[in-house]
Amino acid sequence: MSNRDRSKAEELEFESKLQSLCDTIRNLASSRQGDSLALLSLLRMLEGLHQEIRDSLFQDSLPDNRQALYSLLKDIEASGGWPYIHRMKLRSLLSNFQDLSEDELRAIASLNPTSIVDETIG
Repeated sequence: MSNRDRSKAEELEFESKLQSLCDTIRNLASSRQGDSLALLSLLRMLEGLHQEIRDSLFQDSLPDNRQALYSLLKDIEASGGWPYIHRMKLRSLLSNFQDLSEDELRAIASLNPTSIVDETIG
């Protein structure tokens, strides 16, 4: 088997494992539908994993020459851009609470999440 064939086989195996992992995560999330705390835990884990991979393995794998950098940037542009984990805005979260007044929504939106944690712990 040539190096090119081996590389293609490894890429296909990686894609297959990645798809299997995605399916597993989707099934796990679906099994906890309606359980906001469990789903929040899953989102936090995924965000942490994203940061861990980005800050270590990905950083270490960045190209060290112009041609490789150009190839990476070209792939990023062609494949949909830079991966980003979007965080839900508090106002979107609170849209489920129809009975809150605008003043209550503004008061909640102005809260500092750190102070909420400090007050809960303290």
